[in-house]
Amino acid sequence: MPLLGGFLADAYLGRFSTVFFSSIVYILGLLFLTMSQVVPSLKPCDTGSCHKQLNVHELFFFLSIYLISIGTGGHKPSLESFGADQFDDDDAKERRLKMSFFNWWNFGLCSGLLFGVTVIVYVQEHVSWAAADITLTAVMVSSLVIFCIGRPFYRYRKAPGSPLTPIVQALVAAVAKRNLPYPDTPDQLYEVSKSDKTQGRLLYHTEKLRFLDKAAILEDNENSAEKKQSPWRLATVTKVEETKLIINMFPIWLTSLPFGICVAQSSTFFVKQGTTLDRKIIHDFIIPPASIYGLTAIGMIIAVVTYEKLLVPYLRWLTGNERGIEILQRIGIGMVFSVITMVVAALIERKRLGLVEKNPVNGSLSMSVFWLAPQFLISGIGDGFTLVGMQEYFYDQVPDSMRSLGIAFYLSVTGAANFLSSLLITIVDVLSEKGGKSWFGKDLNESRLDYFYWIIAAITAVNLCVYVFVARRYSYKNVQRTVAVADCRNGDLVVSNMA
Repeated sequence: MPLLGGFLADAYLGRFSTVFFSSIVYILGLLFLTMSQVVPSLKPCDTGSCHKQLNVHELFFFLSIYLISIGTGGHKPSLESFGADQFDDDDAKERRLKMSFFNWWNFGLCSGLLFGVTVIVYVQEHVSWAAADITLTAVMVSSLVIFCIGRPFYRYRKAPGSPLTPIVQALVAAVAKRNLPYPDTPDQLYEVSKSDKTQGRLLYHTEKLRFLDKAAILEDNENSAEKKQSPWRLATVTKVEETKLIINMFPIWLTSLPFGICVAQSSTFFVKQGTTLDRKIIHDFIIPPASIYGLTAIGMIIAVVTYEKLLVPYLRWLTGNERGIEILQRIGIGMVFSVITMVVAALIERKRLGLVEKNPVNGSLSMSVFWLAPQFLISGIGDGFTLVGMQEYFYDQVPDSMRSLGIAFYLSVTGAANFLSSLLITIVDVLSEKGGKSWFGKDLNESRLDYFYWIIAAITAVNLCVYVFVARRYSYKNVQRTVAVADCRNGDLVVSNMA
């Protein structure tokens, strides 16, 4: 759904309108969810004597879930990209603030997540599901009201139409001119002047994927009438470079999937492990299993704040890079943490199973749930590097006309990785069962999650090597601009042409 929502926001509706209407759909879904718990005729049955009523409850319940999914599809990619749009890329100060925006955006997200898996979960378990649904609906309505209050102060970008059309045009033009020789210099390739560029920014030519450069070759009969040429026959250097950006993005997207598989374990098997451990704290207060996931949010908050307040200023001084380090380097650091997470998780699960072997009845209950804290916290720290880095990467490195779709690409990594995680579980289940006993039993004490964690650790480690190979050869977006930029070493302003 974010892929569809991001496309509509970039192409036709605009980001503000997409956020607004998707929020209405989201709230409608929450209202139906609340009604399925509050309205007597829509409540689930406790007995088997009201089959018809049960179907009505199921209808409202699943309708609400699907409406929330549709609302999320427009809300998630559009709101984040709309927030980042409030900063001017051609202003050095605002450009640096935009880099901080993604860190503080995730700080807010993790704070909301922490609230959700603690307070909301506690209300669900100790008050009622209806009370929790009412609370969530009220929060969403309040957020929409606050969002609309800021409408007079926002910066807006006009939706230019389908952002995919120029990419297809460049590909078609390159194929049509495949037999033409390359020009002697890139300066001979076709490009509009900055004064004629009505939307977006001009990009410098790069040497990667040179085959696509043929789309910008001026044929002999085009020199005098280039403005009349069909965009399906002649593309500008900027359009060609934007096409290269999308193609170069796919290897990064693919090598991000194993990290997403690690993330998927935090909200599934890690939480399941917590149900078998001692969750009592004080005065017989028992931590709800879902609340354990809050440790991941805490780890991510720690990582984001530390990175923003301590690491970035030092790295800017050390490297002279206004980001501190490159985006792909930040993503790679988080991937290292993901490998460590799975290794730690495997070791802790092996310890838990060791206690079960000694005492099959109450073995794991003698082990505190806080034994899981290291794997949750390390996972959160990794998220603070990789997930935030991926958001910035997919927003910054796509063409200017498809930034909501860029955030959707980031979200699709998590979605696709969840499917891959399920597929991996199925494959391991079938193969291990052929070996005598499945690693995934109905009883977690009879399972071998530690073996599964070792497999994921190995996959992620191998993928990390592939990612480093791909990242080292990646060419970042090369923007043409002449602006006053900050010298990251001493804070002075220097006027220069920069990419």
